[in-house]
Amino acid sequence: MKIQTSLGECGCAAVVLLVIMSGADAVLGQSDVRLERRTDIPFEISSATVQETPDSDPALTSVEQGKPNLDQAFAEFDKWRLEKRRAAFEDTEFLINLRTFYFDRSDFTGAEKQAWAIGGWAGVRTGYFLDHIAFGATVYTTNPVYAPDDRDGTSLLEEGQNGFTVLGEFYADIRIMKGLGVTVGAKGYDTPFISRNDNRMLPNTFGAAVLQGRYEFGDSTSGANVPPDGIGLSKDEKSVAVPSPTPAAEVAAIKYGLGYFDQIKERNENEFISMAKDAGADVNRGVWAAGAQYEKGKFSIGAIEYYCADVINIAYAQTGFQIPLSDDVRLKLAAQYTDEGSVGDNLLDGESFSGHQIGFKVELPIKNALFTAGFTHAWGNANLRNPWSGYPGYTSVQVQDFNRAGESAFLLRAGYDLPWVEGLSVYALAVLGTDPDSPTQFRQNEFDANLQWGPKKGLLKGLSVRLRYAVVQQFGGDVHNLTDFRGICNYEVKF
Repeated sequence: MKIQTSLGECGCAAVVLLVIMSGADAVLGQSDVRLERRTDIPFEISSATVQETPDSDPALTSVEQGKPNLDQAFAEFDKWRLEKRRAAFEDTEFLINLRTFYFDRSDFTGAEKQAWAIGGWAGVRTGYFLDHIAFGATVYTTNPVYAPDDRDGTSLLEEGQNGFTVLGEFYADIRIMKGLGVTVGAKGYDTPFISRNDNRMLPNTFGAAVLQGRYEFGDSTSGANVPPDGIGLSKDEKSVAVPSPTPAAEVAAIKYGLGYFDQIKERNENEFISMAKDAGADVNRGVWAAGAQYEKGKFSIGAIEYYCADVINIAYAQTGFQIPLSDDVRLKLAAQYTDEGSVGDNLLDGESFSGHQIGFKVELPIKNALFTAGFTHAWGNANLRNPWSGYPGYTSVQVQDFNRAGESAFLLRAGYDLPWVEGLSVYALAVLGTDPDSPTQFRQNEFDANLQWGPKKGLLKGLSVRLRYAVVQQFGGDVHNLTDFRGICNYEVKF
């Protein structure tokens, strides 16, 4: 493996962050507990998460795989709570993920991109030594089974339809105190514009130093004096039933992160290069990212900023809340805004540019079904860009992002968790676009269908089989319809 730029800047950033926070223990207090997995931090989702084969039912979430939004960047913070400390070696976790992926796309000119690959990854993540530092590493591999030379471009394999093996993660997690930590090294992250983009064989990973934390306003406990079995003693020491405790009040919390991302290893590359070069600028520069999200109950609002000197600045904001229509039905509303622009010496295009997009989404879950409607509109003098991730727009789906300047798009989606076969789900969607501003670009519509089966118990737990098909219509340019078919089989083992 060759690393083209040094991780020294990441290390320096980590030292600065540690110095800044070195006095915080005295104020906020130490904890004698540990993190079972470091997914308690805003920028991070564990590398065990598979975007093409998510833990949650894809029929019942409208977030497109490989294209995270701000909720995904912060949502995993609570999943693995601080618990009583155990030895670091006892907490060490191994992960083996086996994946095979078939990709076949016929583009607007009729040219075909096709490959079948097999591979996956194997990783290890230790518990916390001295209750404060843990280590992780992951090796990734992808290899061709069927990969014609004249059908390159699937992103399943390296350019030229070649397989490769790479050490994609090697990092240290430093827990400063409860709810606050630093990660240094190469690792996968999921934020709106820096993410693993895991919708091919392998994910993106990043060389970075990242400070992440969470702070709760108030006390989330209630019913603390109720015995675990619900039985207490009366004054004459006879057993009596204790009333059920009052449910815990919704506690407001803020999750935040600050990081410097120096390098990226793209999903179909075996080398790390600078973030600026990956974006298209001929210079070695990293990206500073800072964000926060406030949550209370079913309401959330947050923003995140990405700054690459002389290259690009990206700002993203998002909010969401629920409206109860009945005891079982809650309408979910969300809105997002993206602002992009050149900065400094305009090294990306050689001239200034700016782009913006606003989006709205409504979700109505009814028992085993989820109905979604969305709208986005982009404007500015350039199309929006996402050099280090999938695009997080509400109308960004399997093939197209619908984020060209002047383009509006409307999404309708229906998903259903089939009750007669455990783990079987289906969804279908349509995105209807309008004409973009550029006279050389044309209006497009996309129609997607997805079928997935993932047993949730028994010997086949960890297996996921997924079939995806998309058709993109283009109205102009005398072109064919684009078709995109994907078949993915994924099997994950943890021990």
